[in-house]
Amino acid sequence: MRFKKQKRHRKTVRFFSVNFGFRQPFKVLCDGTFVHHLLHNDLTPADKALTNCLSAPVMLFTTSCVLAELKKLGAAQSASFQAARKLAVARCDHEKKVSADACIEEVIGENNLEHFFVATQDADLRKKLQKVPNVPLIFGLRNALFLEKQSKFQDDFVKSSEEKRLHLTEKEFKALEKRITSVSANVDEEDSVDEEGLGHHNPGLQPHNTRNYSGKERDVKDRVRFKRKRAKGPNPLSVKKKKSHENPNRASGKEVKGDDGNAEGKRKRKRSRKGKTLAGTDGAVQ
Repeated sequence: MRFKKQKRHRKTVRFFSVNFGFRQPFKVLCDGTFVHHLLHNDLTPADKALTNCLSAPVMLFTTSCVLAELKKLGAAQSASFQAARKLAVARCDHEKKVSADACIEEVIGENNLEHFFVATQDADLRKKLQKVPNVPLIFGLRNALFLEKQSKFQDDFVKSSEEKRLHLTEKEFKALEKRITSVSANVDEEDSVDEEGLGHHNPGLQPHNTRNYSGKERDVKDRVRFKRKRAKGPNPLSVKKKKSHENPNRASGKEVKGDDGNAEGKRKRKRSRKGKTLAGTDGAVQ
């Protein structure tokens, strides 16, 4: 049961939020009867109880006329008066205090510009406010709070406003009709100028026929041609350079010679001949 009630409350809150622009935290305007009901059924703190009802943060308001009415009731409603004094006071601009229901009706007005939720136990006041398009109503029943479903008048108002958005207003229709006539008149003038003045200004000019030309010879391409993507080489800056295994002296074209005139790093090969002797100065064999 509680789940169904919360689901119904969320649906009603979404109705007023989408169609009339109610935003969190929601502002709740409370009268004296509702404050008394909260205290009598121990629904305190009030902001927490209303937050659970609307599933959203709330701000509680009252009016100076409501406070004056509770004060007149004397000691019987002293607790309600002290509790109502802690709420924020909405501006009502009444120099002479009026009844609470009349004050709330005037604060709400015809459009409820402040986007108030009205919390009251007065059934007659709720019936009057049901005829205002964008006023959600809250009431208490024993130890539970309920958000009243939108009335038939409020549903019909939303449907009619949606239909009006789909159709043009009389002012918009006249502006559109004027625009269409001016555009059609300009088109007729251009067509007449083209038919009468084309040969006079350019006697040899004829319309360009593209039916006898191939697609390549036309100025306008028949098909959209996309640039073909080809494989690209690696980034030259990220490629590691190859190491040369050659002698750096050779690569530079220079050779370093040693003391004997040979190139550095080369050994002189010596050949030894076998079976032959060397003759001395005296002709003896050594």
